[in-house]
Amino acid sequence: MASLDTIIHQPVRLKIMSSLMSLDAEEKVDFTYLKTLLDLTDGNLGAHLNKLAAAGYVKIEKMFIDKKPKTFICLTGKGRDAFKEHIIALDNIVKGIQS
Repeated sequence: MASLDTIIHQPVRLKIMSSLMSLDAEEKVDFTYLKTLLDLTDGNLGAHLNKLAAAGYVKIEKMFIDKKPKTFICLTGKGRDAFKEHIIALDNIVKGIQS
């Protein structure tokens, strides 16, 4: 039976993962776009992304475009699987099925 993922369960990380799950598997999003979408500060988003990256749930790519630094984020396969399992666990709780 699926269980809650303590890394994903934190509210900001749940929002990040939900936002990234809406993308296609190979699609990535710009750090600034994600920051604006979720109404977070640079430091707050960065800290949560680092936690997700350490778990292997997101991939963070830093590059220069027109001599300006850009950061892109995407979910990994492991991250997609973990999020799906987390949602199943939440659904089981809502339905009253305890693990």
